[in-house]
Amino acid sequence: VPLPRLVGVTREQFLRDVYPRRKPVVLKGMELGTCTTKWTVDYLSQAEGSKEVKIHVSAVPQMDFLSKNFVYRTLPFDVFVRRAAEVKHKEYFLSEDEKYYLRSVGEDARKDIADIRKQFPILAEDIQIPEYFEKEQFFSSVFRMSSAGLQLWTHYDVMDNFLIQVTGKKRVVLYSPQDAPYLYLSGTKSEVLDVDNPDLEKYPLFVKAKRYQCFLEAGDVLFIPALWFHNVISEEFGVALNVFWKHLPAESYDKSDTYGNKDPTAASRAIQILDRALKTLEELPEEYRDFYARRMVLRIQEKAYRNDYG
Repeated sequence: VPLPRLVGVTREQFLRDVYPRRKPVVLKGMELGTCTTKWTVDYLSQAEGSKEVKIHVSAVPQMDFLSKNFVYRTLPFDVFVRRAAEVKHKEYFLSEDEKYYLRSVGEDARKDIADIRKQFPILAEDIQIPEYFEKEQFFSSVFRMSSAGLQLWTHYDVMDNFLIQVTGKKRVVLYSPQDAPYLYLSGTKSEVLDVDNPDLEKYPLFVKAKRYQCFLEAGDVLFIPALWFHNVISEEFGVALNVFWKHLPAESYDKSDTYGNKDPTAASRAIQILDRALKTLEELPEEYRDFYARRMVLRIQEKAYRNDYG
Protein backbone atom coordinates (compact mmCIF):
# COMPACT_ATOMS: atom_id res chain seq x y z
CA VAL A 1 0.00 0.00 0.00
CA PRO A 2 1.58 3.35 -0.96
CA LEU A 3 1.55 5.96 1.81
CA PRO A 4 -0.42 9.19 1.32
CA ARG A 5 1.71 12.16 0.21
CA LEU A 6 0.55 15.56 1.44
CA VAL A 7 1.95 18.84 0.11
CA GLY A 8 2.40 22.01 2.18
CA VAL A 9 0.76 20.81 5.39
CA THR A 10 0.83 23.49 8.10
CA ARG A 11 1.37 22.74 11.79
CA GLU A 12 -2.35 23.34 12.45
CA GLN A 13 -3.47 21.00 9.64
CA PHE A 14 -1.02 18.33 10.81
CA LEU A 15 -2.21 18.48 14.43
CA ARG A 16 -5.89 18.58 13.45
CA ASP A 17 -6.14 16.19 10.47
CA VAL A 18 -3.04 13.96 10.33
CA TYR A 19 -1.66 13.43 13.82
CA PRO A 20 -4.80 12.06 15.54
CA ARG A 21 -5.11 9.27 12.92
CA ARG A 22 -1.79 7.70 14.08
CA LYS A 23 -0.87 6.58 10.56
CA PRO A 24 2.37 7.26 8.66
CA VAL A 25 2.29 9.92 5.95
CA VAL A 26 4.81 11.66 3.66
CA LEU A 27 4.87 15.45 3.99
CA LYS A 28 6.19 17.30 0.95
CA GLY A 29 7.14 20.92 0.38
CA MET A 30 8.05 21.67 3.99
CA GLU A 31 10.40 24.54 4.80
CA LEU A 32 13.65 22.87 5.89
CA GLY A 33 16.21 25.65 5.40
CA THR A 34 19.29 25.65 3.18
CA CYS A 35 20.39 22.07 3.98
CA THR A 36 18.65 20.44 0.99
CA THR A 37 20.86 22.29 -1.50
CA LYS A 38 23.87 23.10 0.68
CA TRP A 39 24.74 19.64 2.02
CA THR A 40 26.98 18.38 -0.77
CA VAL A 41 29.78 15.90 -0.04
CA ASP A 42 32.34 18.72 -0.24
CA TYR A 43 30.43 21.00 2.12
CA LEU A 44 29.64 18.23 4.64
CA SER A 45 33.22 17.02 4.78
CA GLN A 46 34.67 20.47 5.49
CA ALA A 47 31.81 21.96 7.59
CA GLU A 48 32.41 19.87 10.72
CA GLY A 49 36.09 19.09 10.16
CA SER A 50 37.85 16.01 11.43
CA LYS A 51 36.05 15.32 14.72
CA GLU A 52 35.86 11.58 15.37
CA VAL A 53 32.58 9.73 14.77
CA LYS A 54 31.66 6.17 15.66
CA ILE A 55 30.16 4.34 12.68
CA HIS A 56 28.75 0.95 11.68
CA VAL A 57 30.70 -0.83 8.94
CA SER A 58 29.09 -3.77 7.18
CA ALA A 59 30.48 -6.08 4.47
CA VAL A 60 26.93 -6.74 3.22
CA PRO A 61 24.14 -4.25 2.44
CA GLN A 62 21.58 -5.82 4.80
CA MET A 63 22.55 -4.87 8.33
CA ASP A 64 21.32 -7.24 11.02
CA PHE A 65 21.20 -5.96 14.59
CA LEU A 66 20.33 -9.39 16.00
CA SER A 67 23.29 -11.33 14.58
CA LYS A 68 25.48 -8.16 14.65
CA ASN A 69 26.86 -8.65 11.13
CA PHE A 70 28.71 -5.32 11.32
CA VAL A 71 31.59 -3.81 13.24
CA TYR A 72 31.91 -0.45 14.97
CA ARG A 73 34.80 1.72 13.84
CA THR A 74 35.88 5.32 14.38
CA LEU A 75 36.81 7.76 11.61
CA PRO A 76 37.31 11.51 11.36
CA PHE A 77 34.00 12.97 10.13
CA ASP A 78 35.48 14.39 6.90
CA VAL A 79 37.06 11.02 5.99
CA PHE A 80 33.82 9.20 6.84
CA VAL A 81 31.69 11.46 4.59
CA ARG A 82 33.96 10.83 1.60
CA ARG A 83 34.04 7.08 2.21
CA ALA A 84 30.27 6.81 2.66
CA ALA A 85 29.77 8.63 -0.65
CA GLU A 86 32.05 6.22 -2.57
CA VAL A 87 30.90 2.88 -3.96
CA LYS A 88 34.35 1.23 -4.10
CA HIS A 89 36.92 2.08 -1.45
CA LYS A 90 40.69 2.34 -1.77
CA GLU A 91 40.92 2.37 2.00
CA TYR A 92 38.59 0.09 3.94
CA PHE A 93 38.11 -2.00 7.11
CA LEU A 94 36.44 -5.18 5.80
CA SER A 95 36.13 -5.09 2.00
CA GLU A 96 36.37 -2.61 -0.86
CA ASP A 97 32.58 -2.47 -1.25
CA GLU A 98 31.71 -2.26 2.45
CA LYS A 99 28.79 -0.07 3.57
CA TYR A 100 28.86 2.70 6.14
CA TYR A 101 26.21 3.98 8.50
CA LEU A 102 26.34 6.80 11.02
CA ARG A 103 23.68 7.25 13.67
CA SER A 104 24.76 10.18 15.81
CA VAL A 105 24.81 9.68 19.58
CA GLY A 106 25.22 11.95 22.59
CA GLU A 107 28.62 12.71 24.16
CA ASP A 108 28.10 9.71 26.45
CA ALA A 109 25.81 7.37 24.50
CA ARG A 110 24.60 5.71 27.71
CA LYS A 111 23.48 8.99 29.30
CA ASP A 112 23.08 11.66 26.62
CA ILE A 113 20.61 11.90 23.76
CA ALA A 114 21.59 12.75 20.18
CA ASP A 115 21.07 16.44 19.46
CA ILE A 116 22.31 17.88 16.17
CA ARG A 117 22.74 21.29 17.83
CA LYS A 118 25.34 19.78 20.18
CA GLN A 119 27.05 17.17 17.98
CA PHE A 120 26.99 19.07 14.66
CA PRO A 121 26.39 22.74 15.56
CA ILE A 122 27.49 24.12 12.17
CA LEU A 123 25.20 21.80 10.20
CA ALA A 124 22.38 22.48 12.69
CA GLU A 125 22.32 26.10 11.51
CA ASP A 126 21.40 24.99 7.96
CA ILE A 127 18.33 22.97 8.91
CA GLN A 128 14.98 24.21 10.05
CA ILE A 129 13.28 21.41 12.00
CA PRO A 130 9.48 21.39 11.54
CA GLU A 131 8.32 21.83 15.15
CA TYR A 132 4.91 20.25 14.83
CA PHE A 133 4.98 19.43 18.55
CA GLU A 134 5.46 21.41 21.77
CA LYS A 135 9.01 22.45 22.67
CA GLU A 136 8.99 20.49 25.93
CA GLN A 137 8.00 17.31 24.05
CA PHE A 138 11.27 17.32 22.07
CA PHE A 139 13.38 14.24 22.79
CA SER A 140 16.22 13.99 20.26
CA SER A 141 17.46 14.95 16.81
CA VAL A 142 19.48 12.13 15.27
CA PHE A 143 21.82 12.88 12.36
CA ARG A 144 22.11 9.92 9.98
CA MET A 145 24.27 9.21 6.98
CA SER A 146 24.48 6.01 4.96
CA SER A 147 26.12 4.46 1.91
CA ALA A 148 24.05 3.71 -1.18
CA GLY A 149 22.36 0.31 -0.90
CA LEU A 150 22.50 0.05 2.89
CA GLN A 151 19.40 -1.55 4.45
CA LEU A 152 18.50 -1.14 8.12
CA TRP A 153 16.69 -3.89 10.04
CA THR A 154 12.92 -3.64 10.68
CA HIS A 155 12.22 -2.17 14.12
CA TYR A 156 9.87 0.08 16.05
CA ASP A 157 10.48 3.10 18.28
CA VAL A 158 8.34 4.09 21.26
CA MET A 159 8.21 7.78 20.34
CA ASP A 160 6.70 9.60 17.39
CA ASN A 161 9.21 10.86 14.88
CA PHE A 162 9.82 12.76 11.68
CA LEU A 163 12.33 11.22 9.28
CA ILE A 164 13.61 14.24 7.36
CA GLN A 165 15.34 13.18 4.14
CA VAL A 166 17.79 16.02 3.50
CA THR A 167 19.74 14.60 0.53
CA GLY A 168 19.59 11.33 -1.42
CA LYS A 169 16.73 8.87 -1.78
CA LYS A 170 15.31 6.23 0.56
CA ARG A 171 12.71 3.52 0.32
CA VAL A 172 10.82 2.90 3.55
CA VAL A 173 8.65 -0.18 4.16
CA LEU A 174 6.33 0.02 7.18
CA TYR A 175 4.06 -2.34 9.12
CA SER A 176 1.31 -1.46 11.56
CA PRO A 177 1.70 -2.23 15.29
CA GLN A 178 -1.30 -4.58 15.00
CA ASP A 179 0.76 -6.81 12.67
CA ALA A 180 3.39 -7.44 15.37
CA PRO A 181 2.31 -11.14 15.67
CA TYR A 182 3.50 -11.76 12.08
CA LEU A 183 6.89 -10.04 12.33
CA TYR A 184 8.84 -12.55 14.45
CA LEU A 185 10.01 -10.05 17.03
CA SER A 186 13.08 -10.16 19.17
CA GLY A 187 12.68 -7.14 21.45
CA THR A 188 12.00 -4.10 19.26
CA LYS A 189 13.43 -5.75 16.13
CA SER A 190 12.05 -8.17 13.54
CA GLU A 191 14.02 -11.29 12.60
CA VAL A 192 12.80 -10.97 8.99
CA LEU A 193 15.69 -9.10 7.39
CA ASP A 194 14.81 -9.44 3.72
CA VAL A 195 11.32 -7.97 3.55
CA ASP A 196 11.31 -8.28 -0.27
CA ASN A 197 12.22 -12.00 -0.41
CA PRO A 198 11.39 -13.40 3.03
CA ASP A 199 12.18 -17.00 3.92
CA LEU A 200 8.57 -18.20 4.25
CA GLU A 201 9.56 -21.65 5.47
CA LYS A 202 11.21 -19.99 8.43
CA TYR A 203 8.68 -17.11 8.74
CA PRO A 204 5.35 -18.44 7.36
CA LEU A 205 3.14 -15.84 9.11
CA PHE A 206 5.03 -12.93 7.56
CA VAL A 207 2.72 -13.04 4.51
CA LYS A 208 -0.12 -11.82 6.76
CA ALA A 209 1.67 -8.55 7.57
CA LYS A 210 0.26 -5.69 5.48
CA ARG A 211 3.08 -3.78 3.82
CA TYR A 212 3.03 0.02 3.48
CA GLN A 213 5.71 1.69 1.39
CA CYS A 214 7.03 5.09 0.34
CA PHE A 215 9.97 6.56 -1.55
CA LEU A 216 11.54 9.63 0.02
CA GLU A 217 13.39 12.24 -2.00
CA ALA A 218 15.47 15.19 -0.80
CA GLY A 219 13.20 17.52 1.18
CA ASP A 220 10.55 14.90 2.03
CA VAL A 221 9.51 14.31 5.64
CA LEU A 222 8.02 10.98 6.76
CA PHE A 223 5.89 10.97 9.90
CA ILE A 224 6.38 7.61 11.66
CA PRO A 225 4.01 7.22 14.62
CA ALA A 226 5.30 5.38 17.70
CA LEU A 227 5.16 1.55 17.46
CA TRP A 228 4.99 1.49 13.63
CA PHE A 229 7.64 -0.87 12.28
CA HIS A 230 9.94 0.49 9.59
CA ASN A 231 12.64 -0.90 7.32
CA VAL A 232 14.81 1.58 5.44
CA ILE A 233 16.96 1.23 2.30
CA SER A 234 19.18 4.09 1.18
CA GLU A 235 18.82 4.01 -2.59
CA GLU A 236 21.57 6.63 -2.86
CA PHE A 237 24.20 8.02 -0.52
CA GLY A 238 22.28 10.46 1.63
CA VAL A 239 21.83 12.41 4.81
CA ALA A 240 18.75 12.41 7.02
CA LEU A 241 17.68 13.76 10.38
CA ASN A 242 15.24 11.99 12.71
CA VAL A 243 13.41 14.11 15.22
CA PHE A 244 11.79 12.20 18.08
CA TRP A 245 9.29 13.69 20.47
CA LYS A 246 7.38 12.46 23.52
CA HIS A 247 3.83 11.68 22.55
CA LEU A 248 2.95 10.30 26.03
CA PRO A 249 3.44 12.16 29.34
CA ALA A 250 7.19 12.44 30.03
CA GLU A 251 7.02 10.15 33.10
CA SER A 252 5.74 7.23 30.97
CA TYR A 253 9.17 6.71 29.41
CA ASP A 254 12.15 4.80 30.74
CA LYS A 255 14.51 7.37 32.31
CA SER A 256 17.58 5.51 31.02
CA ASP A 257 16.39 5.57 27.39
CA THR A 258 18.70 7.66 25.21
CA TYR A 259 17.62 6.13 21.88
CA GLY A 260 13.83 6.36 22.12
CA ASN A 261 13.37 2.60 21.79
CA LYS A 262 12.98 1.26 25.34
CA ASP A 263 9.45 0.17 26.10
CA PRO A 264 7.45 2.52 28.36
CA THR A 265 7.91 1.61 32.03
CA ALA A 266 4.35 0.32 32.46
CA ALA A 267 4.79 -1.98 29.42
CA SER A 268 8.09 -3.35 30.78
CA ARG A 269 6.47 -4.00 34.17
CA ALA A 270 3.48 -5.75 32.56
CA ILE A 271 5.80 -8.04 30.56
CA GLN A 272 7.75 -8.94 33.71
CA ILE A 273 4.50 -9.77 35.53
CA LEU A 274 3.34 -11.90 32.58
CA ASP A 275 6.66 -13.78 32.59
CA ARG A 276 6.15 -14.52 36.31
CA ALA A 277 2.58 -15.73 35.62
CA LEU A 278 3.82 -18.07 32.90
CA LYS A 279 6.49 -19.42 35.22
CA THR A 280 3.77 -20.10 37.81
CA LEU A 281 1.73 -22.06 35.22
CA GLU A 282 4.67 -24.46 34.88
CA GLU A 283 3.70 -25.89 38.27
CA LEU A 284 0.64 -27.47 36.61
CA PRO A 285 0.50 -30.60 34.42
CA GLU A 286 0.45 -29.91 30.67
CA GLU A 287 -3.31 -30.39 30.19
CA TYR A 288 -4.12 -27.85 32.93
CA ARG A 289 -1.38 -25.48 31.82
CA ASP A 290 -2.82 -25.44 28.30
CA PHE A 291 -6.37 -24.81 29.58
CA TYR A 292 -5.45 -21.93 31.89
CA ALA A 293 -3.06 -20.38 29.35
CA ARG A 294 -5.92 -20.22 26.81
CA ARG A 295 -8.14 -18.60 29.44
CA MET A 296 -5.41 -16.04 30.14
CA VAL A 297 -5.15 -15.22 26.43
CA LEU A 298 -8.92 -14.63 26.32
CA ARG A 299 -8.71 -12.35 29.38
CA ILE A 300 -5.95 -10.31 27.70
CA GLN A 301 -7.98 -10.02 24.50
CA GLU A 302 -11.12 -8.94 26.39
CA LYS A 303 -9.36 -6.45 28.65
CA ALA A 304 -6.58 -4.97 26.54
CA TYR A 305 -7.18 -5.39 22.79
CA ARG A 306 -8.65 -2.51 20.84
CA ASN A 307 -11.94 -3.41 19.24
CA ASP A 308 -11.74 -0.93 16.36
CA TYR A 309 -9.07 -2.75 14.36
CA GLY A 310 -10.42 -4.12 11.10
